[in-house]
Amino acid sequence: MKTRVLIADDHGVVAEALRHLVDAQADMEVVACAADGREAVRTALKIAPDVLLMDNAMPVLNGIEATRLLREERPDARVIMLSMYSDPVHVCRALQAGAMGYVLKKSVAKDVTEAIRAVHGGRRFLSAPLVDSVIDRFVSKDASDDPLLRLSPRERQVLQMVAEGHALADIALALSLSPKTVETYRARMMEKLGLRGLAALIRFAIRHGVTSTE
Repeated sequence: MKTRVLIADDHGVVAEALRHLVDAQADMEVVACAADGREAVRTALKIAPDVLLMDNAMPVLNGIEATRLLREERPDARVIMLSMYSDPVHVCRALQAGAMGYVLKKSVAKDVTEAIRAVHGGRRFLSAPLVDSVIDRFVSKDASDDPLLRLSPRERQVLQMVAEGHALADIALALSLSPKTVETYRARMMEKLGLRGLAALIRFAIRHGVTSTE
């Protein structure tokens, strides 16, 4: 039986390249594609793929928060994060959210099929350049605190949508909240992070990979 793979990537060209790469394997098939994090979660809950290839930098809901939401509903979901970020903070963030694999986008052609086989078999997978840096972070006594961990999952969702320029009313509708509640979340985030003004909040979100500049 072939390994059923769901691809979540907002770039059509990248998603199509991944589809061709996966479908070229005799033991794998792409069963669906999604263009953002929320669609990825909905689709994964509906069709239960064996492995989900999840782009980290997607609009509305990024790959890490989408993985976290999916794992809350389906603890057995097997996610591989695809990311341009190679620093250990982003890798650890993805693993803590529940991803079983982390593949650098520059290594996708070489690593992704091996990662799918490993994760489907219940093993973790990291692109080779990441292994030493992640181990160093875990064993380091002075590893820096991740400021995103000061925020709740809901606050991180609001942060991404605010940074992407969505209106408060649109955020409220997407997250089933009132506009006043969204305002409260925004103010609370600024207080927790020690930031003043919307521009500072947007810079923080981009700097820490909550959303991208693409």
